Amino acid sequence: MLDDPAFKNARPIDRLLAVMARLRDANGGCPWDLAQDFKTIAPYTIEEAYEVADAIEREDMAGLKDELGDLLLQVVFHSRMGEEIGAFDFDAVADTIVDKMLRRHPHVFGNVNAPTQAAVNDNWESIKAAERAAKRGSETGSVLDGIATALPALSRAEKLQRRASRVGFDWGAPEPILDKIAEEIGELGAELPTADKDKIADELGDVLFAVVNLARHLEIDPEVALRGTNAKFERRFKYIERMLLAKGKSPEESTLEEMDALWNEAKTLAPRPPRS
Repeated sequence: MLDDPAFKNARPIDRLLAVMARLRDANGGCPWDLAQDFKTIAPYTIEEAYEVADAIEREDMAGLKDELGDLLLQVVFHSRMGEEIGAFDFDAVADTIVDKMLRRHPHVFGNVNAPTQAAVNDNWESIKAAERAAKRGSETGSVLDGIATALPALSRAEKLQRRASRVGFDWGAPEPILDKIAEEIGELGAELPTADKDKIADELGDVLFAVVNLARHLEIDPEVALRGTNAKFERRFKYIERMLLAKGKSPEESTLEEMDALWNEAKTLAPRPPRS
């Protein structure tokens, strides 16, 4: 295969498809690849998507190219397994997304007028709603249908809220949500003395859901906001570790007061530029 001129001169996507077909070949393929199915590969697909997002966050273009390749491999892997059971192949996957993009962009490929991003978004959601109704076979069912349960919880909460808002179930402004957050925090505090983990978890979920609602109204992606805070925490805590190491100490050998003082120092430092 590697010495085949047709393989060497083929388009990169055709080479990739051929590689995957060989890996999944029952006669001499890779035992690991052959042992996989849709469910076992799904976690890798999710992981690769996050690694793409991480490369973007770090503005690492070389890394992004590499991670996009890994993500494309996941699409090819699923497509190959679909082809093996006669469900779909890579071309069918590509055709489906092309048809969907044409259908959802009538302002580009048709005669719909959508001159602003807001108009495009409204039209997009209307088309998606019609698609969901067509899949159900009628106009009955929940407006919340079709939101994947495997999404990260913050993202799914935002999507549930956004979908409900389209039928008028929503706050009119962000300010009342602050009061709701305070209310939910009060209810959480009231449950803490009970030590009932289930009730406490339920109230904590309500707090998080309300915070996501606030983020949505502020037009801030809660996943992006939390990733930024995670990076900030990591940066500051590593500063604490470095400063303690310079003193010949570890965090375990230090007091909370020492670490808190270094934390406050770290807050005054400008973040390092992203790696390229």
